[in-house]
Amino acid sequence: MAYPIEALLRPAHELRSAAVSALGAVVVLATPGTFLVNGAWEWLLVGALIGHAAWRGAAGVRTLRYRINLRRQRQYEVESAAIPWSAERLFLGRGFAWDQRHTQRLREARLPENQPLLRPGLLGHLIEAFHPQAAAPAGLGGDPAIHGVEPVEADIWMDIAERVGHTLVLGTTRVGKTRLAELLITQDIRRGEVVIVFDPKGDIDLLRRVYAEAERAGRSAEFFMFHLGHPEISARYNPVGSFSRITEVATRIAGQLPSEGQSAAFKEFVWRFVNVMARALVALGRKPDYEEINRYASDVEPLLIDYFEHWFDREPAAAGWRQELQSMAIDKKSLDKGLQSRGVRAVSLVEYARRKKLYDPIAHALASTLNYEKSHFDKLVASLLPLMEKLTTGRTAALLSPALGDPADWRPVFDWNSVINLGGIVYVGLDALSDYEVAAAVGNSMFADLTSVAGSLYKFGPGRGLPGEITPRRIAIHADEFNELIGDEFIPLLNKAGGAGFQVTAYTQTWSDVEARTGSLAKAGQIAGNFNTLIMLRVKEVATAELLTNQLPDVQVISTIVASSVTDIDDPSAFADFTSRNEDRIAPASVRMLEPTDLVQLPKGQAFALIHGGQLHKIRMPLPSAMHDPLMPIGLSEIGETLRRRLDGPWTWPEEEDDSEGARGD
Repeated sequence: MAYPIEALLRPAHELRSAAVSALGAVVVLATPGTFLVNGAWEWLLVGALIGHAAWRGAAGVRTLRYRINLRRQRQYEVESAAIPWSAERLFLGRGFAWDQRHTQRLREARLPENQPLLRPGLLGHLIEAFHPQAAAPAGLGGDPAIHGVEPVEADIWMDIAERVGHTLVLGTTRVGKTRLAELLITQDIRRGEVVIVFDPKGDIDLLRRVYAEAERAGRSAEFFMFHLGHPEISARYNPVGSFSRITEVATRIAGQLPSEGQSAAFKEFVWRFVNVMARALVALGRKPDYEEINRYASDVEPLLIDYFEHWFDREPAAAGWRQELQSMAIDKKSLDKGLQSRGVRAVSLVEYARRKKLYDPIAHALASTLNYEKSHFDKLVASLLPLMEKLTTGRTAALLSPALGDPADWRPVFDWNSVINLGGIVYVGLDALSDYEVAAAVGNSMFADLTSVAGSLYKFGPGRGLPGEITPRRIAIHADEFNELIGDEFIPLLNKAGGAGFQVTAYTQTWSDVEARTGSLAKAGQIAGNFNTLIMLRVKEVATAELLTNQLPDVQVISTIVASSVTDIDDPSAFADFTSRNEDRIAPASVRMLEPTDLVQLPKGQAFALIHGGQLHKIRMPLPSAMHDPLMPIGLSEIGETLRRRLDGPWTWPEEEDDSEGARGD
């Protein structure tokens, strides 16, 4: 029979009847004559009594177990080597599918009249006294009843096919967000996927975990580390050196500039100016980088001179231009005001092309920059120069503008196409705590670069331009604290890169961080709409919690109402003076499946996951085991030694160097 109310939170009355039946079985065995039975009837009666005792005892134990489960904090630990993984599924932890029953049970557990049942009795205190490991683990916090409403849990897996819909992980600080990242990254590495980890803070534990898992999976040769905080052991990367279209260089640089109000016009001018420089550099056979852009942003004339000479040397109509230029007389007073403040060599080249009626689109664009008076031109590009100074100052300059021809520099240079074709594992530490501006600029440029690569993969597949056929790989991007990295470049990566095999997992503390970063509620909503999977740990902001709770349906919960009434009887001939009535009424009510306060009270290492098209699961994530992992490096020095030995033989940890203005290299 199905009862409308489970009534699991109550005294275990079944144990009394079980005890009576068990005692009856003992008495029958001891004195069967008292019950006038013998032989087979005696054993039949004993069996019936024992069966009843077992049945009722099991029901009583389930009731006690449920009550204990509501107040017990269970810490879930697993060694790294024992983390489950599958080629077709993603392991999230242990838990259960949350439905109406669990909402009902949680409401009942929080009723004041049920609180005495949730406190341990004498037996519970004795168990905790003699077995300290049975006590609640310290430091988990939260309300254990949220997970305890379901005594039976199982491994929770998510289909890999769901990953390309992208995953958003929300949780306040120190509740297991980074540990969840380690769990997911570990599985991605073991599946052989391309793994890219963005870590704005530069968490050393996360770096050590990525490195250890690459070793464990036999993929250490595919591991790269890019770290702005440790340039002496970091791989090098040119954020604007790889592109499908030349205009991407200007977009990645100008995209870092403010675009509100009057700044929009300056941003457009900077975009055009950087695009002209990039086109000229590529035409000269030089790869654009931050140092080149910074050099010519301050003084474009050397680039103009190099390009015009390159152009004239290849232009048949300019044959003998060097001799003609020497004999050409120029009256500066007859020139435009902008040209009058420019150098003689640059002005002569521009004037020669004008008189010879020669035309080249890049040369024409470069010459147009000289038409501005130099002081006025410097004001137009004033917003570009501070950004470029930040990206070309100190030891990090050599990371972002690598000197490819330097044989003394052992640090590898990577680009995303090579990483994807190789099947690489890349850890990106942006050291945002030291320099937020540089971290944001580099991170956004990397996202823009990845979006460009995604477009190429979508159109042409992997291995474009390489001999043979390259098997497509999934690209797992993990962006920790992604609110510090998010920009206009991140949005197309979410809503367009899934078809190229990109699967983004983004981690942040509150959704307000994203709204503040984007500066637009509409844009933040656009970003949220591109995450099909949502995992939410403990959060402290109600608005963030509602990002999950508002997606859940209302459910019916049942409460009991005790009603009593007394009615007087006015008939003097009646035997009774009054009648009374007592009843328990069942009252259904519609409530939210989860309240925001439930997410505020989650213990550390626990989360709600909205997966598989909106199915809600409650999970406990495995926290790292306290046992030492033999593959875990002690620190950065060990990682640096391994990387250098892999590439260039013996190496010793470098001394600390001054990273002051103008310092370069190691």
